[in-house]
Amino acid sequence: MPAPAPALAAAGDAALTTLAGCGPKVAEKLAARGLVRLQDLWLQLPRQYEDRTRLTPIRALQPGVAAQVEGRVEAVERGFRYRPLLRVAIGDDSRATLVLRFFHFRSAQVNQFRVGARVRCYGTPRPGQNGLEIVHPSYRVLDDAVDDGLGDRLDPVYPVIEGIGPASLRRLIGLALDRLPDDGTLELLPPSLLASLHLPPLREALLTVHRPPGDADVALLLEGRHPAQRRLVLEELLAHHLSLRRQRIAQQAHAAPALRDTTLAARLRDALPFELTGAQQRVFDEILADLARPSPMLRLVQGDVGSGKTVVAALVAMLAVADGRQAALMAPTELLAEQHLANLRGWLEPLGLQVAWLAGKVTGRARAKVLQAVASGEAQVVVGTHALMQDGVAFHDLALAIVDEQHRFGVHQRLALRDKGAGGEVGASAVVPHQLVMTATPIPRTLAMSAYADLDVSAIDELPPGRTPVQTVALGDGRRPELVERIRSACAEGRQAYWVCTLIDEPDDDGPGAAMKVEAQAAQSTYEALSTQLPEVRVGLVHGRMKPADKQATMAAFKAGDIDLLVATTVIEVGVDVPNASLMIIENAERLGLAQLHQLRGRVGRGSAASSCVLLYRSPLSQLARQRLETMRETSDGFVIAEKDLELRGPGELLGTRQTGLAGFRLADLARDADLLPQVHDIAGQLLDGSPGIADAIVARWVGGAVRYAGA
Repeated sequence: MPAPAPALAAAGDAALTTLAGCGPKVAEKLAARGLVRLQDLWLQLPRQYEDRTRLTPIRALQPGVAAQVEGRVEAVERGFRYRPLLRVAIGDDSRATLVLRFFHFRSAQVNQFRVGARVRCYGTPRPGQNGLEIVHPSYRVLDDAVDDGLGDRLDPVYPVIEGIGPASLRRLIGLALDRLPDDGTLELLPPSLLASLHLPPLREALLTVHRPPGDADVALLLEGRHPAQRRLVLEELLAHHLSLRRQRIAQQAHAAPALRDTTLAARLRDALPFELTGAQQRVFDEILADLARPSPMLRLVQGDVGSGKTVVAALVAMLAVADGRQAALMAPTELLAEQHLANLRGWLEPLGLQVAWLAGKVTGRARAKVLQAVASGEAQVVVGTHALMQDGVAFHDLALAIVDEQHRFGVHQRLALRDKGAGGEVGASAVVPHQLVMTATPIPRTLAMSAYADLDVSAIDELPPGRTPVQTVALGDGRRPELVERIRSACAEGRQAYWVCTLIDEPDDDGPGAAMKVEAQAAQSTYEALSTQLPEVRVGLVHGRMKPADKQATMAAFKAGDIDLLVATTVIEVGVDVPNASLMIIENAERLGLAQLHQLRGRVGRGSAASSCVLLYRSPLSQLARQRLETMRETSDGFVIAEKDLELRGPGELLGTRQTGLAGFRLADLARDADLLPQVHDIAGQLLDGSPGIADAIVARWVGGAVRYAGA
């Protein structure tokens, strides 16, 4: 392995203000996007390319396919329909017309588009009222006296930076690239490795990606599969993987209590009214081996909806309690946390254990009493929401932190719960709790290898006996009357049903509050309509804007069988267990991702009765929505669904953008680039063992300050 060259730091760490035209104000705007050094601009990679090397006849344009055209202005129309509007019709020798539509324009622009003027523009055509149109194309009005030749290379398109125009950003990146050091200074990976993978050195790769030569393979560049892009992807994946592995190594340097007493766990298992599945026993054994060591466990347990993760968590908590210490379980919503609370109290209180409850709605004297029980150690197991991490919460001796639905939390929150450990000093190392992370959203193998390189991964890949497969159908919303009759029949037979309302229209204002409001309105109107249509059916309503106490009372009534049909928003996505519910109707199912659809479907089929899930959709369906609904009909395997979800949506959406350092890949795409991951793992191992300095340089280059949270 080559040694990291000190000249690299000098070249790449120079401030952007050393570039001509980058004064303090421009530098401030760049810094707001994390761009502060020359190296940051080298790695500010194009998100796509525009092919301005040729002209496409207007008649040959395809909807949705970006192209460059040239034509003469045939007509100009300026109007005001809700907002200012400018429409410019251009035609060319193919005897076809294209409309250019602008919503933001100045008078000077309008004056440019005189009839007969020659215009060259680039954009993505789409069907309009009068044939194809391009909204806000990039364009130039050409001078007939000047021969404006076509470009000889693809034009890079960079992510937008507020306050800096595309041309200015391209110019600054160009100036930064002019100061790239030579190969020997820049390269951190050994030439033999690059040769074996048929990849170019970093300098060549950067110049090719930013300034594709005229003979570059356009198709490969547009797909992100060009060798130059693959070279950069390899190093980016390596940097993220190394940062997670280093985080794990740092975590393992801490001490944790070795928990080996299984007597309480055995008592609990004997008291359970069911046998553990083979998968539950295997995962429990893996965790036992982790806890027996005096270093912190970091394990992710993934299991499909209803696979029995909670009982494994309860058995694991018994090892902490048997050692005279505490366990905490944190869930993202009060609904899910209360579900865990009910289960744990039902299992543990008969054993003489105290299970405390701490959530935002626990206030006043009740809260003070709980805090005292947690601080004194009287409460051996504590269940709650993010309220567990607040400053006023002090544990007597927290030995195990369990986080459910990890992807719903920010990484800072997982660190905060970990830091609630005893905090005593063992030599030079702090004592920290063991961490068990659970998710009912199965994570594709490729994503787990990248996103959770700091965790050992276990899978509960077997459902408990007695669970019935759920039949899934997709119906157009014109068939609602049939569904109402189906509900009437199911409820008459003593079964229960869910009707889930999702967003119909995007709210005008931004933010989750607005979305929740629209969902609540949709649920309210559906509740009123179904109550009228089904007078003999007891209908309940749950949505995110209700008071927690009202929401909980409705859920309890549904679970007790006092409500036949529950109209709800997606708040019931996780944690609701009503074995008698056998029919799930999801309205506007085309608007939800696969993981969410699968979670909702998992609310039925929890008893012995044959269960059904109806995906109610509005036509026309997009290709993506059609694929999602088809996948739901074809399989109920959460791991298969997760792989398909990664393929359709990409890792950013799948994990949630709060996974710092992961959703923000500059170029890598885990679905597309999964084949590089085995090499990434091998190279990371070699670097950490033999060349830690190079590992540091690679992480600093790509990840920088996000390291603390990347593996939290």
